[in-house]
Amino acid sequence: MQKKNKVEEAIYTQRYVYNFHFHLIWTTKYRHQTFTSPALVQEMKDLLLQTAEKNKIVLEKMEVMPDHVHLLISFPPSKAPTSAIKALKGRSAQLFLANHPEIRQSQFWGGHLWSPSYYMSTLGNMSQETVEKYIENQHYNSKK
Repeated sequence: MQKKNKVEEAIYTQRYVYNFHFHLIWTTKYRHQTFTSPALVQEMKDLLLQTAEKNKIVLEKMEVMPDHVHLLISFPPSKAPTSAIKALKGRSAQLFLANHPEIRQSQFWGGHLWSPSYYMSTLGNMSQETVEKYIENQHYNSKK
């Protein structure tokens, strides 16, 4: 029996193979400069790592800036992107503001650490043109 070649960098599970990578950015509410010390930055990183682990989200890269967060994440196709975002933003905000009532009172009196908006884009290892050509070739090859 011939063994099939595995897709490089793909994640293999019993039910599916995937290679999803998303660049995610969101800001603090009102763009407040909240994460201004190494301790606060590390605390938010730790909260995001814990939340990601509990939600089967892989944090490939992360940077916490004073007023925004950059993440490179991956998660199984069974999870909706909005579910991943909601888990990361919601839980991290809840835990952070509970740990820092003084920050909540001075900057986030409405109880929301993060702005409701975000930026998310997919990362691919193939361009749209490459995928289109691949699909066209599959169609062409099936007629032989």
